[in-house]
Amino acid sequence: MENGTLPDPIGPDSPVQTAAENRSSQRRWVLGVEYDGGSFSGWQRLNRRDEPERRTEPTVQAAVEQAVSIVAGRGVGVVCAGRTDAGVHAATQVVHFDGPAQRDPRGWVLGTTSNLPPSVCVKWCVPTSDEFHARFSARARRYRYTILNRAVRPALQHQYLSWVRKALDADAMHQAAQHLVGEHDFSAFRTVHCQAPHARRELHHIAVSREGDLVTVEVQANAFLHHMVRNIVGSLLLVGQGERPAGWLREVLDGRDRSRAGPTAPSAGLVFVGPRYPSHWQLPGEVTL
Repeated sequence: MENGTLPDPIGPDSPVQTAAENRSSQRRWVLGVEYDGGSFSGWQRLNRRDEPERRTEPTVQAAVEQAVSIVAGRGVGVVCAGRTDAGVHAATQVVHFDGPAQRDPRGWVLGTTSNLPPSVCVKWCVPTSDEFHARFSARARRYRYTILNRAVRPALQHQYLSWVRKALDADAMHQAAQHLVGEHDFSAFRTVHCQAPHARRELHHIAVSREGDLVTVEVQANAFLHHMVRNIVGSLLLVGQGERPAGWLREVLDGRDRSRAGPTAPSAGLVFVGPRYPSHWQLPGEVTL
């Protein structure tokens, strides 16, 4: 798949419309997008001037925008609930865009999906008001990280699992993780490349559980910093392997020093489960509080 250059929504080859005509023929749509991030360089379209060589790298945003634009018959930009890194997957990424009002939701779902690569699909489409914003209307975001904890590497589903040979104590990991619940400065768990203006986030819930050889970390917060989940998991792994006590994670959090935390866990095990919105937006239950 290649990133196509999308036409401007109103350009030299587009019919001239007045602002009133344009508003009356458009409406805001919300999509639930599922994707396997293994073959993508993350969600965000790469168009930075200081890295022109990366503009041809495949991104999920570019693929979705190209597919939506084909259905819309014009260039369309989409806004997502939360950007994901290279190799990270999404069960339900939520995006919004402004497109032709005469289309129906089924047409957007089937038409967009038919123009997407096999690793991306649109699960649902809902019309909404112009006040809705995929990012700013969200009140929470959820991630799931899955670890295969056994001596032998995986053959099946390996692209969705992180593999750890050494035995993990999931109960100790869960106990340590509870030190992170609440509103804190998460500087110790952000990458040096994080562009967020501040590191305060409210972590609503985090749980570590084991089922057979699978250890799962489920986490929800109002928002996340760059690599925050993977850095938390990397630190929890040190606790699970007995290299650090459960209380150590609180010391790392309070220290606000990235160098004191554990390594960044691999991207393959991470899935963006999805954002959550207040019920008045009338979105599907999987993304509603």
